[in-house]
Amino acid sequence: MSLLKHLSCHLILTLSVLTGADSADDFSIRWARCIFSSPDFSDMVYIDSFYFNKFLFTQFNSTLRRFVGFSEFGKRVAEIWNSGTFVQSERNGVSICQNILKSKVPPELFKAVKPKVKLISVMRAGGRHPVLMCSAYEFYPQHIKVSWLRDGKLMTSEVTSTMKLADGDWYYQIHSELEYSPKSGEKISCMVEHASFNKPMIYDWDPSLPERNKIAIGASGLVLGIIIAAAGLIYYRMKLAGQKCLHPHQSIINIH
Repeated sequence: MSLLKHLSCHLILTLSVLTGADSADDFSIRWARCIFSSPDFSDMVYIDSFYFNKFLFTQFNSTLRRFVGFSEFGKRVAEIWNSGTFVQSERNGVSICQNILKSKVPPELFKAVKPKVKLISVMRAGGRHPVLMCSAYEFYPQHIKVSWLRDGKLMTSEVTSTMKLADGDWYYQIHSELEYSPKSGEKISCMVEHASFNKPMIYDWDPSLPERNKIAIGASGLVLGIIIAAAGLIYYRMKLAGQKCLHPHQSIINIH
């Protein structure tokens, strides 16, 4: 997929060109877009939209190869444009988009970035049972698909939410929750499909991970406690040794 997801060209037209109206309070806008997702622009779609006072009334779509009206006025305009030479020029929009992008867009902009994927168990606020969460971070482009598998078969009804967010630095993240407690012997997996992968990547949930984490945390706490106790013991012995060295001097001073 492409880093530059779409190229938009904004053309401001006067109202008299489109409608012949004379009111200075009315206005019309034309918005032409080149939309694609493949590096070779083979899936390019050209959309040319015409707005009157912020309302879309007619639009050309290269997949339909004609204008479509979205109001009574727009339908009349679309019918006129579809029967004239304007529609013929619009059908060249895909080729124009491809030629512009091939000459203007640097090749390095099309490099896809692989997501970093984590599969963890979390407890919702106020929840009674933990849920599984599959998170993908720092990937590009933004189009990604996250699915859940149970013993290799797709799960749908138990998926509670899927949220995609922009990081603000051209990268994206997505989080998908599965409200399901794996049964003994079941294998729950998170499948991630992205342009940076040659095939869907599958990440298996390890039910022993939380227990290992608890053991690791407990072991870390035990080691920390031993270190603190040892430090306290060393400090106590050093203090005691200092007091023993101080007593003879105190005795000499008292004699004099």
